Amino acid sequence: MWTKLFYILATFQIIFAKHGFGPTDQDWGHIAARDGAYIFWWLHYTTANVTNYADKPLIIWLQGGPGSSSTGYGNFAELGPLDVDLKPRGTSWVQWANILFVDNPVGTGFGYVEDNSLLAKSNTEIAKDFLVFLKGFLDKVPIFKGVPMYIFCESYGGKMTAEIALIIDEARRKNEIDANLKGIGLGDSWISSGDSILGYAPFLYSLGRIDKDGYNQIIKVAKEIKSYLNKNESLDAEQLWGTVNEAVFDSTYGIDSYNILTKIAPETAGKNYLSRGGLYHLTDDEETKLLAVMNDKVKPALNLTQTWSDGNGEIYQALISDFMSPVTTIVERLLNETDMTVAVYNGQLDFIVDTPGTYSWVENLHFDGKQLWEAASRNGFDVNGYYEGYVKKYGKFAFYWVDRAGHMVPKDNPSAMYYILKDVTNNFKI
Repeated sequence: MWTKLFYILATFQIIFAKHGFGPTDQDWGHIAARDGAYIFWWLHYTTANVTNYADKPLIIWLQGGPGSSSTGYGNFAELGPLDVDLKPRGTSWVQWANILFVDNPVGTGFGYVEDNSLLAKSNTEIAKDFLVFLKGFLDKVPIFKGVPMYIFCESYGGKMTAEIALIIDEARRKNEIDANLKGIGLGDSWISSGDSILGYAPFLYSLGRIDKDGYNQIIKVAKEIKSYLNKNESLDAEQLWGTVNEAVFDSTYGIDSYNILTKIAPETAGKNYLSRGGLYHLTDDEETKLLAVMNDKVKPALNLTQTWSDGNGEIYQALISDFMSPVTTIVERLLNETDMTVAVYNGQLDFIVDTPGTYSWVENLHFDGKQLWEAASRNGFDVNGYYEGYVKKYGKFAFYWVDRAGHMVPKDNPSAMYYILKDVTNNFKI
């Protein structure tokens, strides 16, 4: 009886899925996380050859920031069916799975709040809001109840994802939500800001971007930041964030924080920023195109009234006291208390979340099977005859080093990212 009902629901969904903007069948909408605080979501159904969309997993993509838009940047600049020029993307994830872009937290992208006092103030509040959102989404699109679900993310999205995954698992165990969350992929994630920042000086020194004086200047501030974080003084650590930025600029004459190979002209390298600013490392032309796509094309096509924005500074300010706080203990809880797989992947050219810093907090994790993971071999993985990176995995945990990629792995090395996507959704069996 249930099998027949499920088939009817899935068929109904295929027939009545919307055609919003782009080549895929879609659904979208706003869900109130709290009174007056709304999250926007945009679902692209898979283009894989399947009888029912539910035959493929549901991948949730969360952007960083905090306050950067998944429906905009993640979709058009990284992994959606169209790029910023509105040309089909041959490496889009929709070929493999159903992709749900979520503008998270409230107030991001096409999401909105009726008053800025409703913006999330902590990572825990973000996670609680997301749980309400996910319940609402599954009520609106019930074919995904019980379907294998994964959350992939990057940057600050990783910090959010870790706690979101934990709170979803807790709700699932209480039968409060029918969500089959199988695993998470933490991409270049702001899990332990202190470890990332401590990695700056040795990373730059090994590249020849700084000398010993620059090393000493940067490491001095980095150690101060780490000291504050060790005392749970996150806001004091954040106040030194600008200082370490200046130290990096003074020593390197400007470096792109998202990809160290990106050239920066002297007139565009702002002293108080690690990169040129703007929407991640989009060029000025790409940034203009994305803004036009979202507000001139997507907005009317989806019949939306909100104006899309990216990198909402008010969201950052609302979270400023929590911005630098680590969530490594939450990652440990995911590994020790849940059945979920946890994958960590990092681009070798990323500076803001450098690979040495990421591997440092991974080495300090405490979880069941840690010694066996450490003893596992580190193997290169190839795609179409070319090595794209390396992986060490055992049990529920995997770490991927990604070649030729910076902070945005799906954008910089889509071949490696596709391998990781398939490996994670196949329970690390590739």
